[in-house]
Amino acid sequence: MTIIKHAFWILYRIWFYVLVAVPIIIMLPLLVISILKESWYPYFYRLARIWARVILIGMGFNTQITLAEKLERKASYMFIGNHTSMADIMLMLVVSKNPFVFVGKKELGKIPLFGFFYKRTCILVDRSSEKSRKAVFLRAQRRLKQGLSICIFPEGGVPDEAIILDDFKDGAFRLAINHQIPIVPVVFLDNKKRFPFTFFSGSPGRMRAIGFNFISTEGLQVSDTKALNKETRDLILQALKTSETKKATLGTE
Repeated sequence: MTIIKHAFWILYRIWFYVLVAVPIIIMLPLLVISILKESWYPYFYRLARIWARVILIGMGFNTQITLAEKLERKASYMFIGNHTSMADIMLMLVVSKNPFVFVGKKELGKIPLFGFFYKRTCILVDRSSEKSRKAVFLRAQRRLKQGLSICIFPEGGVPDEAIILDDFKDGAFRLAINHQIPIVPVVFLDNKKRFPFTFFSGSPGRMRAIGFNFISTEGLQVSDTKALNKETRDLILQALKTSETKKATLGTE
């Protein structure tokens, strides 16, 4: 039985990378055109959402998305989510029709094919470099001025899977306060179970994303950063704990 499980997980991981690559190859001419100008990013974003849906459906994930508030079409937001899976990127793309730009670690830019577009459309950060972290603010500011939104997974990396939710970095919250844009906290309840970073694990099934009421930053100052960080993290943490408690009580996944 163990051999069968390991064989399934190996094939499941290979299938994931096939699903990542094939839509990019099929849409390659359109993708290349969409990144020729920064102002064309919304067109790239539409293609990215198609790419994300293909992967999620192909992996057998039954996505269930619930948003507490409706996103206004031309408004800018700061999307915040917990990060425990490679599928987090795809699911967040499906959550929002409003074009946003990811702020992510530069290492992802090394992935063949995917990395080519990742480096040209996302805001890359070297978390070990203070200069790189400061440059993120400048690039994010430019994108916000273009009417786009920003998405950051503020745990600052991939936490130990035994940790429900790691501490949040302050950068996303300072940026939201500086630009007086609402924060949209989003919790992924099943991604760790469905497709974690641990190689021999994962399975098709339900994948839920819940967006909470927006947290306003209107009138807040930089000195409010820590409180805003805590408020956002507490919302997501409580939802994760409640979900885990329900699973334990019902004996389900």
